[in-house]
Amino acid sequence: MSDMDDGRDDEAAAHEAEARAAAIEAGRLLFARPWRFVLGAPSLKYLPPAGPVEVALAGRSNVGKSSLINALAGQRDLARTSNTPGRTQELNFFRPEDEGAPITLVDMPGYGYAAAPKDKVDAWTRLVFGYLRGRATLKRAYLLIDARHGPKPNDEEVMGLLDKAAVSYQVVLTKADKLGADALAAVVAQTAEAIRRRPAAYPEIIATSSEKGLGLDRLRAEIAGFLAGSGAS
Repeated sequence: MSDMDDGRDDEAAAHEAEARAAAIEAGRLLFARPWRFVLGAPSLKYLPPAGPVEVALAGRSNVGKSSLINALAGQRDLARTSNTPGRTQELNFFRPEDEGAPITLVDMPGYGYAAAPKDKVDAWTRLVFGYLRGRATLKRAYLLIDARHGPKPNDEEVMGLLDKAAVSYQVVLTKADKLGADALAAVVAQTAEAIRRRPAAYPEIIATSSEKGLGLDRLRAEIAGFLAGSGAS
C-alpha cells in the first residue's frame, strides 16, 4: 500500500469520525429538548393525524420500554413505568414541546404477558398491526429485547408481524449492564443470527442500559437521523 493510499484511508477515517460525532451531537440536542406526552390511543380511531416523522418502540411487557424512553429524554416521569406486566394497552405518543423538532416517539403496548386472555391478545394484534401497516410516517420500529434472555418465541412472532407489515425495524437490547462483556457479545451474536434472514430487519444491534446510560447516545443519534432525513431543521 502506498503512502497516498494510507493518506486516503486516514482522511476517510477522519471524515467517518466527524460524521459520527455530528450524529451523536444531533441526538443529544434532540433529546435535550423537553418532551411531553401527547395522547394514548386505545384503538385505531383514536390515532392522531399522521404528520411528523414517527419512530416506535415495541417489546415484551417489562422489557424496559418506559425506562428507556425516560432515559433517552432525561425525564424521569415522561413515560409511566409499572411493575404490573401488561398494564399499558395503548399506543402512547410523545413529542418535543417546541415545534422545532417534528418527530414523535410511539410507545407500543407490551406483549408476552402470560396471563393476558385471548381477546386481549387479539385486540393487541389488531391495534399494533393496523398501526404498523397504515402509518406512512413511521420510519422505523425499535424492537426491545432483554439482553439477559435474548430473543424469545413471541419476539420472533413480532418480527414476523413487522416483516409482514414491511416496517423497517432494529433490535435494541435492554438491561445490557446486567451482563459481562463475553455474555453480552454472545447475545448480540445470537440475536444477529435470529434476524439475519428477516427482510425488514436492520442488521445493526444496539445494546443499551437505561440505568447506566450504555448505548443511549447511539440510539439518540439513530432517531435524530430520521429527523434530518425528513428535511426538518
